[in-house]
Amino acid sequence: MLDGVFHHVGRGFFAFEDVKQHRDQSRYRDWFYLDFNGNSCYNDGFWYEGWEGHCELVKLNLQNREVQDYLISCVKQWMDWWQIDGLRLDVAYLVNEDFMGRLRAECCQKNPEFFLVGEMIHGDYNRLLGFLHSVTNYECYKGLYSAFNCNNMFEIGHSIHRQFGSEQWCLYREKQLFSFADNHDVTRIASILQNKNHLPLVFGFLLGMPGIPCIYYGSEWGIEGEKQQGDAALRPALELPQWNELTKAISQWAKVRQQSMALSKGSFRIAVMTNQQIVFEREYEGERMLVACNCADYEYCARGDIRAENVKNLVTEEMVSFSDGIVMPPYSLSYWQV
Repeated sequence: MLDGVFHHVGRGFFAFEDVKQHRDQSRYRDWFYLDFNGNSCYNDGFWYEGWEGHCELVKLNLQNREVQDYLISCVKQWMDWWQIDGLRLDVAYLVNEDFMGRLRAECCQKNPEFFLVGEMIHGDYNRLLGFLHSVTNYECYKGLYSAFNCNNMFEIGHSIHRQFGSEQWCLYREKQLFSFADNHDVTRIASILQNKNHLPLVFGFLLGMPGIPCIYYGSEWGIEGEKQQGDAALRPALELPQWNELTKAISQWAKVRQQSMALSKGSFRIAVMTNQQIVFEREYEGERMLVACNCADYEYCARGDIRAENVKNLVTEEMVSFSDGIVMPPYSLSYWQV
């Protein structure tokens, strides 16, 4: 999967170079948003629209059929050359919807399993889900780290229920959003968490909640980096992967998720929720799973609408009775098969 930036190009892009040379006589003048009666901050002798005011990034006219043809031909070439089978669309919330529709249709005609995920920070994700297979779930990204930092499981619990609950008003039932704890644009989760004991719990939660979980490189062993330190801090060159207790826990949870249709595609129901504890159920075609998280520094016995007695811990394979509630050790997260 490649990161596709189709909303804008650099000033060195061949078509924009042609415009700078030939001005209003350039055959590419309609590829951009130009005004030859104005000027740019680079003193080009004409004005052009940039991405969110950044003059170094020139906005493409994605309503232009020729521009669409050029970009789609590039993607098809990448599919032939490098066998890519997916794209992440940068700033997809600004990309022309007609272009996204064509991109999906033509790529999926060439490869029916081609996957398109779009970057969307605010708004109704359904707007892009009509054109793409998935979009970035920034709502639950914020809710995830904030819930742990504030000892407020209600925040992330209500956010997930709002999106994936069983009621008709829930927004994204049976849809797959792209979920994450951090990425190349935000502070690393190991830096933003105030209590380092919560770090493995966040990843266990991420792998247990609805959506398509994505783990940013290096975060699986807990590297840090803050956004205010710049791109180099968020996107370091790493020589070799590391293996520690965090990577071990993540790999165990990931294996369980990979083997569970309930965790991959199942419904979402909250069974128990307090400020520092949450138990939620995932169910798919008769397979039931419980995800139990305790972010407190003390043991807690969860009693509520659990609807289970004898269950199996899918990491340790231990059989346990929940007839008197779920005993949750301090700083723990577990997956239980009902």
